[in-house]
Amino acid sequence: MLSITDLTGGYGPRPVLHGVSLKVAEGETVAILGANTAGKTSIIKAICGLLPKVAGRIELNGRDLARVPAHRRVGLGMACVPEGRHVFPEMTVYENLLLGAYHRRKAALESSLQRCFHLFPRLAERRGQAAGTLSGGEQQMVAVGRALMADPKLLLLDEPSHGLAPMMVDEVHQAIVKVNQEGIAVLLIEQNVASALKVVSRAYVLEGGRIAMEGTARQLETNDEIRRTYLGI
Repeated sequence: MLSITDLTGGYGPRPVLHGVSLKVAEGETVAILGANTAGKTSIIKAICGLLPKVAGRIELNGRDLARVPAHRRVGLGMACVPEGRHVFPEMTVYENLLLGAYHRRKAALESSLQRCFHLFPRLAERRGQAAGTLSGGEQQMVAVGRALMADPKLLLLDEPSHGLAPMMVDEVHQAIVKVNQEGIAVLLIEQNVASALKVVSRAYVLEGGRIAMEGTARQLETNDEIRRTYLGI
């Protein structure tokens, strides 16, 4: 579904990504793991069309995205949950969710709303509440729900567990599992390696803007270097 080949890019004269190549198959869950400043978010921005300087090739379902502007990529079947959630604080939960479906026909929206409320019952209870008054975990639910309103085939999640209590991290990650069970492919960006490896089938480890390691979740979980560097065991 998603194929990235020799991706190099950044924000100025010096790139932060160096020849990154990775793939996400249809219906697959894949993580990009690594420390802060490794370049993980830059990969997400490149996929979404928001990285200023990009070389290499990004394809979605065989289509080269080089000439597709950011606002058109959502309609091709991808949606992003950005780092930090970025909900619209003065708008209600309901209004935030509707914004995720700006490109869709109104007739299809009710079923998508019910899908979000089934995944996150708390949002149904708070649908008329201003998003800015919600807890961090609830705002993350809004951000995930807003992305799902786009009816994506590929869901990009950038650090969804950042700043959340452990119990809420588990709830968000279980929601990712349920989303994937519906057939949606997931590319997950995470620093929380232990939690991420529980919900993905494969992962790439990014260091200094380069892919340093890749393998199945089980292979990485039992890798001595990963255990020492990221799991502390």
